[in-house]
Amino acid sequence: MKKLSEAVSTRTALSGRHIVVTRPAEQCEHLAAALVEQGAHPVLFPVLAISALDDVSPLLDAAIRLDGIDLAVFVSPNAIAKSLEVILSRRSWPAQVRVAAIGKSSERELERFGIREVIAPQDRFDSEALLALPELQEMQGRKVLIFRGDGGRDVVFDTLQARGATVEYVTAYRRSKPKTDPSPLLKLWDDGHLDAVTLTSSEGLRNLWEMLPRLGRSWLKQTPVFVPHVRIAEQARALGLSRIELTGPADDGLVAGLLSYFSRHDA
Repeated sequence: MKKLSEAVSTRTALSGRHIVVTRPAEQCEHLAAALVEQGAHPVLFPVLAISALDDVSPLLDAAIRLDGIDLAVFVSPNAIAKSLEVILSRRSWPAQVRVAAIGKSSERELERFGIREVIAPQDRFDSEALLALPELQEMQGRKVLIFRGDGGRDVVFDTLQARGATVEYVTAYRRSKPKTDPSPLLKLWDDGHLDAVTLTSSEGLRNLWEMLPRLGRSWLKQTPVFVPHVRIAEQARALGLSRIELTGPADDGLVAGLLSYFSRHDA
């Protein structure tokens, strides 16, 4: 775990506050930088570890079969990076294969690999929003590959299959709970300097809960927790967390929610 800090010229409601960023290490930079711009001290504590596959043969097989596919769905920026690093080292992306993804981070990651024509929701960033798009309604006879980590929700698979598509998963990476020492978090809590926690997935919340000792869980229950999706908020309530703030989507939504909350509580 580490902190980022940088001087800023304008004081904001987040100035000097310690905000925990729980995104995977590969995805934390954008949110951390946005918090630094607001004068906050991001505390990086990844609750999900992303690792490459030992055996990339499923990705190599997908590369071979891409020309017969109608749609590729990438469930996360990690799925994009881990898949395309392998596939595009073997071949170019077929122009006729449409690409779907969720979230601005995923769109940015696809653009990094030269893929700019993307089916993606623009107002809400979850599987349901993707499935509501017009391009994914008439799927009879379509062949779809879903690139994801090992496990996760099945709503995209089940819905596209119910709409008549032939759907397959391609596992692109492994997810696991990190073995990070929570002692620095506990010290910040004990010193009264841990102001908020951001959580961006239900799996990450479960991991954080398991990574904390009993005392840490007690402190977490009383700490403002900022989540961009109602599903995470529901799980937080089920665990007994009492100060849950539902924000807008993605990193911008989290930062806006943090600013709004601490502006009100500073007043």
